[in-house]
Amino acid sequence: MAPRKLSTKRSRKDAAAEGTSAAPEFDSHRFRSAEHQQRFEAIKGWSFHRERHVQLRDDEYIDFQEEIARRRWMSLVTPMAKFDPDIVLEFYANAWPKEEGVRDLRSWVRGQWIPFDADALSQFLGYPLVLEEGQESEYSQRRNRADGFDEEAIAQLLCIPGQDFARTAAERRVWIMRTNMTTLTQTWMTLLLSNILPSDHNSDLPLPKCQLVYVILTRMSIHVAQLIADAIYLFVGMPPTRHPLDPDKSNRALGFPALITGLCQSFGVPVTPSKVIRPPITRAFIQKYCTPRQA
Repeated sequence: MAPRKLSTKRSRKDAAAEGTSAAPEFDSHRFRSAEHQQRFEAIKGWSFHRERHVQLRDDEYIDFQEEIARRRWMSLVTPMAKFDPDIVLEFYANAWPKEEGVRDLRSWVRGQWIPFDADALSQFLGYPLVLEEGQESEYSQRRNRADGFDEEAIAQLLCIPGQDFARTAAERRVWIMRTNMTTLTQTWMTLLLSNILPSDHNSDLPLPKCQLVYVILTRMSIHVAQLIADAIYLFVGMPPTRHPLDPDKSNRALGFPALITGLCQSFGVPVTPSKVIRPPITRAFIQKYCTPRQA
């Protein structure tokens, strides 16, 4: 009797199993790939660095308000009052680069590509600074020079009389304590750490951010859209960490939730804002939280 030939046909069950192993299932309505959905799962417990509005009357803190207007930062200081946390998380998850070293400043949210490069953010913010091809802002020029900033001049402008940077044992300037800053410096610091370079650490300001406040106060040009694009990119690639007291939580936070919600909405993504941003910068806020320490 001739031996039986082995069948080369696959059962439907085998084919389905093979297809599953080759291409893991994922929610294609919300994510670019299974890897991006995994990134979402990794960051979904993170908190947010929420922005602030500036809400001042025309006759209140005029120097602060006039500089905002001169820099065309009105859109920057009036973000959406609420943000959509799911949209923000999907934005960050889908911006996760699949290839190491590839700087792709785009995300994909609910079927729409969302660019967050400096040009896209500049357009969204109303073109606060227009530069010619190859031109750099004064802040960028100074930052790229070894002698770009006079630290003594920074201390004199940002600090109340008699105060200075904290220094290392080697006398290197490292930060300025908030309580040693003028009211105007503290007000700009509050806006900076909410809407431009988000951080919850606000008891002092490290030297690089002091340089940025100095540039603001001396009316030098700043490509704020580029700063925000770079900051978003850093948040995109931030590795997860566990909370030191609760292993089920993370102590990481993502920036620009209101800006990202508004940006996605501007590209046609339906949003459902539900989480409020931080309390606004008002006269009462400045008097309570931005007053220098009394001698």
